[in-house]
Formats: sequence, structure tokens, C-alpha cells
Amino acid sequence: MTYTSYCALGDSFSEGMNDPAPDGAPDRYRGWADRLAELLTTSTTGSPDLTYANLAIRGRLLDAIIAEQVPRALELKPDLVSLVGGGNDCIRPGADPDALAAKLDDAVVRLQESGATVLLATGFDTRMTPLLRAIRGRVGIFNANIWTIAQRRGAFVLDSWGLKPLHDLSRWSEDRLHLSAEGHEIVAQQALAVLEGRPTPEAGQVPVARPARPLRQAVNEEAAWVRQHLAPWVGRRIRRTSSGDGRSAKEPELRRVRM
Repeated sequence: MTYTSYCALGDSFSEGMNDPAPDGAPDRYRGWADRLAELLTTSTTGSPDLTYANLAIRGRLLDAIIAEQVPRALELKPDLVSLVGGGNDCIRPGADPDALAAKLDDAVVRLQESGATVLLATGFDTRMTPLLRAIRGRVGIFNANIWTIAQRRGAFVLDSWGLKPLHDLSRWSEDRLHLSAEGHEIVAQQALAVLEGRPTPEAGQVPVARPARPLRQAVNEEAAWVRQHLAPWVGRRIRRTSSGDGRSAKEPELRRVRM
């Protein structure tokens, strides 16, 4: 299959949070999906004339992704769509991963009926961050459903959970919720390998073991992370607001990839 147009749907992961844009523009990011679009211009499964749109918006829950972004993707008629969502839902107490998967399955069917090939992605393994380990089982159930959807519908899967290089915290930004530029590059290379039907290139990407921290240092560092990153996120949930409120897609139209 050769792809000539690609559209990315999702939340902050696909928007590319904390992966600065090359032009240095504030609050504008490059991200794994942008990097994948660039890689596809030189891939045998892509095209030098590839056009690309990115409709992903930070903070979006799966319902909003399906209601807002899927219809726009159907209008654009790309031949490749990455649909990655549900992570923000899984973090919320009481989230039902099976119900989320049913909604995701319906969206995959709609996109495939338009002629698009669909690329899904599993959620990350949250065991790296002590305070997020509690949702590891929920994410695991959602991931199992994603593999089932892919097998049933013939979709591709980007296995974020199984990417061991991402178990190294240096591949994450300071907030531990979004990848660093290096992390986004690793994901983009994984996505390209999936689309090209070849093994993941993991040479040189072995995670570095984090040295043991003295108890006082660990407590201080975790407390600082809670104050600077987790507490603001929880505050937005309590106020029922989102970091993406009022934001629009960064690339709402299919445009030729700029290198």
C-alpha cells in the first residue's frame, strides 16, 4: 500500500506536546505524527508529495475526538489515518476501558468505510511513574481491546506499551505525561516500521536503568512533580476544564509536508 495523504487524530500525544517545533514558535510542537509524515515522504509506503493534516488537540477525551475530529477526517478523505485516543479517559476515576473500546471500534469502521487505512496505538506502560501505576491495569485492558479491534478490522497497531526504550525517563519530558523530542522520534520510527511491515528498529535504544535515589531525594522530587505537574492537571479535572479548551487543530487542512 502506498499512502499519499495522512491525517492524525487524537489528543496531546498526537499533537506532539513538549516536542518543540523546529522554528521555535512558542506552544507549537512537532510530535511523532509530524515526524511520521516526514518519514513517509521518503518511504516506499509513502510519497514525496505526501499531504498531511493534524487535527489532534491536547486534553481531548475519546468522545470529543470521535465527535469533532473523525467527521473532519471523513471530509478530508486521507488514505491513512492515525486514531489515538482514550488515554485521558483512562486516567479518570471510574473509566470503563471496554466501553471506550466499543466507541473506538465504531470510529475505526467509519474511517475504513471511507477507504482509509487506520493506524491505532496502545497506551503507554505507566509503571515508570509511581502515582500512575494505579491505572496500569485499566490501560492494559484498553490495550487488549485495541489489539482485538485491529485483528477484527484489519487495522495497524503502534505498540507504545511494548516500546522498551520509552521505559527510560530521559525519553519523557519533565511532566512525565508527555514524551521528549527523542521519545517522539522513537515512536515515529516505530510507526513507520509498522506501516512498512518490518521489525521495530531498537538498536541503540536500550533504556538506561535509573539509579536508586536516596529516600529524601525521592520524596522531594516526587513532591515537586506533584506540585508542578500533577496538581494542575487534577485541578483542571475538578473544574471540568481542559488544557485544550478554546484551541483548534494546528494543521486542519491537508498540506504538502514541509521538511
